[in-house]
Amino acid sequence: MSDLYRFGRPEDLGPAFREQAIDPQRTAIISVDMQNADCSAKVRNKARDDAEKTKYSYFHDRLTRLVIPNQQKIHAAARKLGMENIYVVIESLTRDGRDRGIDHKASFINNPRGSWQAAVIDEVAPAEDDIIIRKTASGPFGSTNLDYVLRNMGFQYLVIFGVLSDQCVENTVRGAADLGYLVTLVPDACATYTEERQSASERGIKGYCRIRSTEQLLSELSQLG
Repeated sequence: MSDLYRFGRPEDLGPAFREQAIDPQRTAIISVDMQNADCSAKVRNKARDDAEKTKYSYFHDRLTRLVIPNQQKIHAAARKLGMENIYVVIESLTRDGRDRGIDHKASFINNPRGSWQAAVIDEVAPAEDDIIIRKTASGPFGSTNLDYVLRNMGFQYLVIFGVLSDQCVENTVRGAADLGYLVTLVPDACATYTEERQSASERGIKGYCRIRSTEQLLSELSQLG
């Protein structure tokens, strides 16, 4: 019988089934799109001076003040327990992005292969042997081998965070839930462009995952160590 059923079967427990504690040996940390193109200190600092600073001020402030520090804490705690840290990024297979999905072409999104824009920001950079999954669409499960990799490594639980909360992060959470993973979303390690969008995302995603603050997750991990 799968470890997923150690607290009872989902049809008997209902929504409470999603609330079970993670198993560190069967859990992967999934960081979504924390890359230079949108999240680097260079981009955040420039936004304070350019004409779009008001448009992106909430996003950049939330990254600096809350999201990046919380992600650093989660990565550190996970590494202490020997948990896998997997990074999903937007990165084309080509320099000109001809391989991109239609939506990314229409949205003028292209982080060329091997570019600075595609790299994860220094503050939460991958370790030497961490896995990086490259995508050219909103969600990784329909456009990459992420599911194949996770199943090869025996993962049943995922802890997900990153940007944007109501786009790529939500897509990742919903895709994972549809494929049978138990997902923990950490909203205060996520960001989008406005407070209204952040709140709406947190309300709308509840049926697909359990939700934990960084503090709650760190407390759980400390008890599992």
